[in-house]
Amino acid sequence: MEWTGQVYADTPTVSARTYIDAPPERLWRYVSDIHLMPELSAELQRVEWLDGAAGPGTGNRFRGCNAHPALGDWETVSTIVDCEEPRRFAWAVGDPTHPMSVWRFTLHPQDAGTVLEQWAQLGPAPSGLSVAIAAMPDKEQKIVFVRLREFETGIRSNLAAIKNLAEREK
Repeated sequence: MEWTGQVYADTPTVSARTYIDAPPERLWRYVSDIHLMPELSAELQRVEWLDGAAGPGTGNRFRGCNAHPALGDWETVSTIVDCEEPRRFAWAVGDPTHPMSVWRFTLHPQDAGTVLEQWAQLGPAPSGLSVAIAAMPDKEQKIVFVRLREFETGIRSNLAAIKNLAEREK
């Protein structure tokens, strides 16, 4: 990831993609399984469906419990904002109309496999990162850049793990 000089109000994004030798239909169960994500993430510790939901569907909500050495522990409620099997799975953290962040997996069929992309956006609503920015406003661009790099590292790790799981399944 290259330096962009973005600030939080820019709603900066980061993404990565990888080719996986598996059809989208096989990958769908990995990308839409919220219970798999804590196994892959250094930050997301556990999740649970809310409001009686038992699986993915637009409008379904889940709680996420997170931990970060610099940001501490916190919980969020996310709402699935796009769920088109086996093409897209996205959720907004916080208020879905004004989220703290948005996360999305997109599955693009290619040859006999799939190009899997994970994308994330910071903001526009205030988040835990906003506290750090308020404490050091002169370092906002660096704070945003470092957080995006953390997201990118996590995304690349997620994609590698999903690739490994799906390709072992053959």
